[in-house]
Order: sequence, then C-alpha cells, then structure tokens
Amino acid sequence: MEKATFGGGCFWGVEVAFRQIPGVTATQVGYMGGSLKNPTYKDVCTDRTGHAEVVEVTFDPAKVSYEDVLKVFWTCHDPTQMNRQGPDVGTQYRSVIFYHTPEQQAAAEASKQELERAGAFKRPIVTAILPATEFWRAEEYHQQYLEKRGLASCHLK
Repeated sequence: MEKATFGGGCFWGVEVAFRQIPGVTATQVGYMGGSLKNPTYKDVCTDRTGHAEVVEVTFDPAKVSYEDVLKVFWTCHDPTQMNRQGPDVGTQYRSVIFYHTPEQQAAAEASKQELERAGAFKRPIVTAILPATEFWRAEEYHQQYLEKRGLASCHLK
C-alpha cells in the first residue's frame, strides 16, 4: 500500500471523491503543513497554524496508479483558487499536494505542467507541491462526514 496526501479546500468533499476510486483502500481527513503539534479543527480554523485541511489516501498501486489518483485531485476542486474553495477562505483551504516519495513529487510536477501546457484551466494553477510533513488526524466527526449524513458531495466548482 502507498499513501498520498492532498489538500483541495474543505476536506469533506475531497474525501468523498477519493473514496470512489477502485484501489483506494482507506481515507482519513486531517491537517498537514503547519507548525502546531496535534492541532484541532478549531485551531486550524483560526488560519494561524499554517495547516491545510487534507485527505490522506491509502491505495494499492497494483490496482490504481498514483497518476490516476492525481487525476481525481485535479478534478475534485478548483486548483486555480489561492487559499480558498468557493465560500471557504483561508490558507487551510489551499490547493496542495504533499508528496511522500521522489516519484510522487516527479509525477505531481509533471501532471501540473501538463495541465498548464494544455490550458486545462482558464486561470493559472496555484497548487503547491510540497514534501509531506506530519499528518494530524482530524476529529472523528470529520471522518467520512458526508457519507455519515447521506450526502454525495459538497464541493463547489
């Protein structure tokens, strides 16, 4: 199994998108990229910890490639919005790929460059590509939030 970590705005809708992929064996939402140890949702919402809301994706590379997981990331949010998605504003909602290996870094950078070359979006892609840092699991009520409420999605594009 491999791990991949993505921030694409509010983690509830992003998690749903990744859970749909055959070969994804688990997801969990949490926080990455900030300075505070063991942050809470309340801490992260202050926009002062530096964390992004992220989804950690566990997948079987024999069943789904990292490149295919990346494709879902690029389509489940708007990677041209800086520090926001729809009405959600703040650095915790930034578009970011946290890579776990040099191969993931290379694949993420290549996919971003290809989308930019192809003019896939009307505005420039602002997604950061950064090394993964410590993942802090979000509170239990955030895990599979939409599924627990019988909702299919909440993302805005």
